[in-house]
Amino acid sequence: MQRLSQSPTDPAFVQDPSPFYSRARAAGPLVWWDDYAMPMATTHAAVNTLLRDRRFGREPIEQPDIPDHLRPFYAVEAHSMLELEPPRHTRLRGLVLRAFTSRRIAALAPEIAALSRELAVRIAPGETDLLEAYCRPIPVIVIARLLGVPEEMAPDLLRWSNAMVQMYQARRTRQEEEEAASAARDFAAFMRDYVERRRTDPRDDLITALIAAEEAGEKLTTDELITTCILLLNAGHEATVHTMGNGIKLCLETGARPGPDPAAMVEEVLRFDPPLHLFTRTAYEEVTLFGHTFRRGDTVGLLLASAGRDDSVYDEAEAFRPARGDGPANLAFGAGLHFCVGAPLARLELQVALPILFETHPQLRLAEKPRYANIYHFHGLERLMVTI
Repeated sequence: MQRLSQSPTDPAFVQDPSPFYSRARAAGPLVWWDDYAMPMATTHAAVNTLLRDRRFGREPIEQPDIPDHLRPFYAVEAHSMLELEPPRHTRLRGLVLRAFTSRRIAALAPEIAALSRELAVRIAPGETDLLEAYCRPIPVIVIARLLGVPEEMAPDLLRWSNAMVQMYQARRTRQEEEEAASAARDFAAFMRDYVERRRTDPRDDLITALIAAEEAGEKLTTDELITTCILLLNAGHEATVHTMGNGIKLCLETGARPGPDPAAMVEEVLRFDPPLHLFTRTAYEEVTLFGHTFRRGDTVGLLLASAGRDDSVYDEAEAFRPARGDGPANLAFGAGLHFCVGAPLARLELQVALPILFETHPQLRLAEKPRYANIYHFHGLERLMVTI
C-alpha cells in the first residue's frame, strides 16, 4: 500500500481536492493517508465494497473516553442510527422508516415548489448571496414543517445544526467543541418539549408519526425520538445546502441548466461535487481486501468524492455532464445498511428547487469566484455571490 501525504486543511486542497484524489486512485484502491494515519479507499469499487461489507461498521469496538465538555454532544450521538450497528440499528431504522415514508416525502413536492418560488421571487435585483437567500432556507423550513415545529424556529435550528456539524470536520477547536455541546444540549431540550407535547396532542406531522411508529411491540424511546429528529435536520440540511450551492455554482460556471429531467442533473452534481468527501468504517474482524489485511478495530476511510471521479467506471469522469447516463450509481449518500435515510427528501428538494431558481432568474450570473469553506470532510461554499 502506497503512502501519501496531503494536509486536509491546505487551502489549495480545500478548493480542489480532485488532483489528490486522482493521485490516490493511481496509487491503488487502498492508500495510506499519512495525515489521517489510516488506509483510505479511493476507487468506486473499493468504496462501494467497504460500504456494503458487514464485517465493517460505524459503531466503535471500544467506547472512547468522552471529555466532560463534550458529554452533551455524545449524549445525543449515543442514540443516532448513523453511529449504531445491528441489532439496535435495525430496530431504529425500521421504526423511523415506518414514519418517514416515501409517500410522506413525495407529498411534500408541491410545498417545496411553493417555498422555492416564494424565495426565488423575493431575491432583489443586484448582488446577493444565494446560500443565505435560497439554499439554506429551503431545507431548514421544509424539515421544520415536516417535524411540525414552528417555522419561526428555523434560525435556531440552523444555528444548532451548524454548531453541531463542526464536530465532523478535519480540524476543530476547543471553542467549536464547546459550541457543539451547547447546541446539542439546547436542541435536545427543545425537541424533548415538542415530543412531550405531541404525546398528548398528536398532529399530522413527523414527530407524531415517529411516536406512533411500532413494530413487533417496539417503539422509539424519547431519547431516540429526539436524536432522530436532530439527525434528520443536521445530516439532511447540511448535505442539501452544500449540494444545492455546488450545483448552482456548476450551472453558472458551465452554462448548464436543469433540463426536462432534473433528476439526472442532481445525480451528476452528487457524483461530481458531493457534499461529504470522507466517511469512516471500523473492522469488526480480521479481513483481507484489496491486498491489505485489516485487523479487528482498524479504521478505514472511504473517499466518497474520489469514487465519484473514478474514470474506470465513468466516461470523462472529470467532466460535469448534466445528462450523464453512464456508470454506476454515485455513492454520495452511502450504500448498504447505512444508506442515508434522508436521501429521498434531499433529492426531491434539489430536483424541485434548482429548476425553479433558473426559471425565475434566467439571467443569473456569478458576481465573484465561489470559494469552498475550510470544513473538510464536508464540501460546501463559504458563500455564493450572484448578480440578478
